[in-house]
Amino acid sequence: MSNLVVHFEIHGTEPQQLIDFYSKLLGWTFTQYGEMEYWSIDTGDGSIRPSEGAAGHGINGGLLRREGSAPMPGASVKGCNLVIAVDGIDGLMATGVELGGSVALAAEDMPGLGRLGYLLDPDGNVFGMLQSTLSDGTPAM
Repeated sequence: MSNLVVHFEIHGTEPQQLIDFYSKLLGWTFTQYGEMEYWSIDTGDGSIRPSEGAAGHGINGGLLRREGSAPMPGASVKGCNLVIAVDGIDGLMATGVELGGSVALAAEDMPGLGRLGYLLDPDGNVFGMLQSTLSDGTPAM
């Protein structure tokens, strides 16, 4: 077995708020799992599809109601965070703020990597976005 990451989960105090945020920002779709407060997240084409049994280039996840309080502003990250491959990071960062998120680390060029920035979603979860080109359009990878 290759030990690949095959699933992620986002915890939210108000799940519907995060469903709206990620749907509008990244085009993800959410499906509630029965009567539970758990929603599967489909991140789009190229993701692993359990029914197909074949690995793709990305993963899907889940959203569940948070057990406890949301992260405090300015607190250190507890757990893991996601970095999502995107096109047009600067526009997505601005849209994320318009949708109720906030900038954790402004997008900047990272030679050899791309353009990387981090947002906080409306519930205080941090996540990164990475585009494979620098701000001048030069491919970084």
